[in-house]
Amino acid sequence: MAKRRSLAWAAAVAFHVALLLGGCGESVPMTSEVREAEGYTDGQIMLVVATEKNRYSAVYSDPVWQIPMDQEGTTFQEYLLEQVRHFLEEVKIMNLMADQQEITLTNQEQERLQELTKDFYESLTEADLSYIGISQEEVYQLYLEYYRAGRLVEELTKDVDLEISDSEAKVIVVQEIQVSDHEEAQKLHTQVMTEGVDFASLARAVSQGEQVQKMVGRKERSQEYEDVVFQLSEGEIGPIIREGDSFFIVKCIQDYDEEATLARKQKLSLERKNRVFRKAFDAFASHYTVNMGGDIWSRISLGEKESSGTSDFFEWYTDYME
Repeated sequence: MAKRRSLAWAAAVAFHVALLLGGCGESVPMTSEVREAEGYTDGQIMLVVATEKNRYSAVYSDPVWQIPMDQEGTTFQEYLLEQVRHFLEEVKIMNLMADQQEITLTNQEQERLQELTKDFYESLTEADLSYIGISQEEVYQLYLEYYRAGRLVEELTKDVDLEISDSEAKVIVVQEIQVSDHEEAQKLHTQVMTEGVDFASLARAVSQGEQVQKMVGRKERSQEYEDVVFQLSEGEIGPIIREGDSFFIVKCIQDYDEEATLARKQKLSLERKNRVFRKAFDAFASHYTVNMGGDIWSRISLGEKESSGTSDFFEWYTDYME
């Protein structure tokens, strides 16, 4: 939905700082019973809600909140609030894990968080404070736990092997013609192999695919497709490929996209670290529930006129701490 961080940050933002860092240490001891942990105050919940409300409102008009997201009629407001709730529950459980791992902050880290809190809090207007209802100490505690969550991921993933080979991350650029009939594919293949035929123009005219030119990475397509296209040199056209019920004729435009390959290498590294962390986190989290307050969630109306222009809580954090 939103062009910047959407509520995919429900998982991503919590791990954003630490996922750029490091890998899995000792296993986390488990308890046999489910325990309840105290969640966040109404003010802390409203601070995150206000941040996200303003982010979406900058792109969409208020009616977006009542748009149904699924066949059950879940509105975008309901979806967004559930994502905020899930995000805060995970941050809280990560802090319980951080306690168990004995993760503490240096004086310098604490001072930096206090400086961040002071400057952020002073940026809030009277309207902001009235809408959110939060104290400076509550802001500090939220920043503190957000930071410790990042430190936890760093600690638990510090030994992860992040080496991704060029072959594994390789991205190429191709143009393809997609048809559903093998005989038609044979005729088109003969045509594109004729000297002087413009492959791209023909593809745009006859291909059943939505897009003619594509970036392709390893394990993104079938093995049959991959076995052909990753052997092609720039400008070369491969044999007909069958993938499911479709037939493809593929021309290699760029046999190694360096920039895209580097970006994919970084993405695969983060995914590898995230998998390691999630394994430890999910096992630990299964022993806890988080009390996330009473009727605060039912009282929130994102479409109401009374609101605030609250600064982005997470952007302030990024500017100070990263």
